[in-house]
Amino acid sequence: MRRTLGLLIALLLVVGVLAARARTDDRTRDALLQPVTAERTTTTLAPTTTTTVPPTTTTTLPPGPPVAAGDPDGLALQLTATITALRDPATPEADLARLGHTEQVAIYALLDHPDWQPLVVAKVPENQRGIVQANVRAGGELRALAPKLKDSLPTGWVIETPRPAAELLGYYKEGEAQTGIPWAYLASINLVETRMGRIHGLSSAGAQGPMQFMPQTWARFGQGDVTNPRDAILAAARYLKYNGAPQTIDTAIWNYNRSWHYVAAVKTYAEQMLADERAFLGYYHWQVYYRTAAANTHLPEGWRG
Repeated sequence: MRRTLGLLIALLLVVGVLAARARTDDRTRDALLQPVTAERTTTTLAPTTTTTVPPTTTTTLPPGPPVAAGDPDGLALQLTATITALRDPATPEADLARLGHTEQVAIYALLDHPDWQPLVVAKVPENQRGIVQANVRAGGELRALAPKLKDSLPTGWVIETPRPAAELLGYYKEGEAQTGIPWAYLASINLVETRMGRIHGLSSAGAQGPMQFMPQTWARFGQGDVTNPRDAILAAARYLKYNGAPQTIDTAIWNYNRSWHYVAAVKTYAEQMLADERAFLGYYHWQVYYRTAAANTHLPEGWRG
């Protein structure tokens, strides 16, 4: 198993390098908050210190965020290797961040190229077809939720490193223990609203915190600090419970954000995590992207608007 996993990860690295060389000026990206099409992409990087690395003879990843493969065959290989590694308990924890981010940009590439979707789905292993289709479906619902592009990047936002995955998972499961709502619905809302807490800042409607509460809703259901992940996640569980979850989960999610596109996306991501808890580890590493009329921009951890 470890030898097979090693070969798959090596394949993923090669696909990433080839994609980067072939498409350095056409990186397909998306944003949950701002839907993406295949356009020129820029990356806004946090300030860093440059380190010179001596040349080596080993295959290395290109700098910056991962790049989706530029054709259906390459994308199928990229998704196969990525999903296999993410779902394998033997995968080193150090590899998960790159794998999760690669899964994200590959799925967004399929959203940018609808004509590729049947070709790629046919080429991935049969046990992965439903995973690919579900993620494409959820991404499409979120594009429909926010079709209008902004003219500039958001102001007042800070992109921060989220709490550790194991810590967040503990809070979701604490919410489930208190309310009976399956933990993955809380994780899915956290993913859609702020990328597991990466986005710090008010929404355009004035919502705040990792679970994006409006002040009047927090005043009724919140306990503690709206910006504290545990306090916010448990308040979200109470709010969903008040609105009928888990018995009527669709209505409860609709009351959280009144769009059936939002409901469909949240449910789809949650169902993936309930089917395989390791799907959460992939979603945990999905990054913040923001599309404007001019470009599609990756906002890395450390970015300030």
